Amino acid sequence: MLIDSSRKDRFVVSRRRTGFGDCLWSLASAWDYAHRTGRALAIDWRGSCYLDNPFSNAFAVFFKPIEDIGGVPVICDDQINNVSFPGPFFPSWWNKPSIDCVYRPDEQIFQERDELIDLLQAQDDCEADTVVCDACLMWRCDEKAERTIFRSITPRFEIENRIEALYHEHFDGYSIIGVHVRHGNGEDIMDHAPFWADPKVALEQVCTAIRMAKAQPHPRPVRVFLCSDSAQVVDHLSGVFPELFTVPKRFQADQSGPLHSAALGTDGGFSALVEMYLLGRCDTVIRFPPTSAFTRYARLFVPRIIEFDLNDPRRLILIDNSSERPPAP
Repeated sequence: MLIDSSRKDRFVVSRRRTGFGDCLWSLASAWDYAHRTGRALAIDWRGSCYLDNPFSNAFAVFFKPIEDIGGVPVICDDQINNVSFPGPFFPSWWNKPSIDCVYRPDEQIFQERDELIDLLQAQDDCEADTVVCDACLMWRCDEKAERTIFRSITPRFEIENRIEALYHEHFDGYSIIGVHVRHGNGEDIMDHAPFWADPKVALEQVCTAIRMAKAQPHPRPVRVFLCSDSAQVVDHLSGVFPELFTVPKRFQADQSGPLHSAALGTDGGFSALVEMYLLGRCDTVIRFPPTSAFTRYARLFVPRIIEFDLNDPRRLILIDNSSERPPAP
């Protein structure tokens, strides 16, 4: 989108450097606010955990270019490096000189997250010309906004082609049970931690969920597709379910952190999107833990979901989602 300098533009900037699940869910919240308040949307994923170039916008690296989402004009490429967004800004931190905005301590980020949440929940516009959403905003919009994002953006052609090739190789003719196990691999897993309080019990719970999924009625022979950030998880579950298959990818060393890491280069982001969109085309998806944003796409579109109760990780919940269909890849 070219900015018309003859009029006063107003923006929402969605800044994220985290995994794709967080990026896309937070983008949905930013888009929702832009849509409600008549603003343009800037997708600023520079400094992404999937890239080692701080000036490269990860959205343009991994997704097809787009100029509009649901009537909202969009900037989503490296043009972002040349845009001077108009002030005043919200949150107020961004009104400081640029050099002073470089370092934001954690407490500042959390404060901004709370300020943004209050703004989004108030349903009102603010006086700032540019609203900077540089915080995790999952759960801060309705599912309609999330579906709008997922139906409006698509991975680049080379990623699409890989998804289609794997789908035809492994999915055709089968009822696929997709299993996502977010382990952390030594990362601080925050909200996921209660589900891994006892790793042995956690893996037993996943096995129980797979057996439950296999016991459901299926119109075709069943295969189990596993996505995880831990080679140990893959090894353990493959030993229990020999028919289980995975997409080949490069793992981090044991306990050295998550797969969304610049150390893996663009291959890490490529693999993540392949798995995210394949999970969205399964017949059943198991989410462990359900707090992982990586499976949000699948949660919205897969016909049957099995996940673990947020208040009681020992309890399984079966969700009928059959009225929804995923967007075409």
